[in-house]
Amino acid sequence: MTSPIQRVVGQVFIPVRDMASAIEWYADLLGFDPGTSSHGGTIYDIPSDGETRLALDANRPDFHASGPPRFFLWTQDMAATVRHLEDLGVRITSDIEDIGSVYFVQFEDPDGNPLMVCQRR
Repeated sequence: MTSPIQRVVGQVFIPVRDMASAIEWYADLLGFDPGTSSHGGTIYDIPSDGETRLALDANRPDFHASGPPRFFLWTQDMAATVRHLEDLGVRITSDIEDIGSVYFVQFEDPDGNPLMVCQRR
């Protein structure tokens, strides 16, 4: 079967309520210099090292953050990652789990969005 839709993720949108606070929080989490949002203050493109882009989206501030993480970020040092999360006062919602191919930990941003970091085994 063929499809005109490519199996390539272009951008992931993270809903946020307060753009300025979200930019600061993600800048601390991911280690980048905060910038300014675009599209009338409703979109902020997080600087990324990969092809898939990540954006903060304040277009629908009445969202409900629920369910499992919709994506994950990579790390090469899970112990350092957990220490970093703890140092930032991030709400960690799982222990480090080993599922064979990766280790992962789950946590939440200030809006309650579920996030995950994985380390390859």
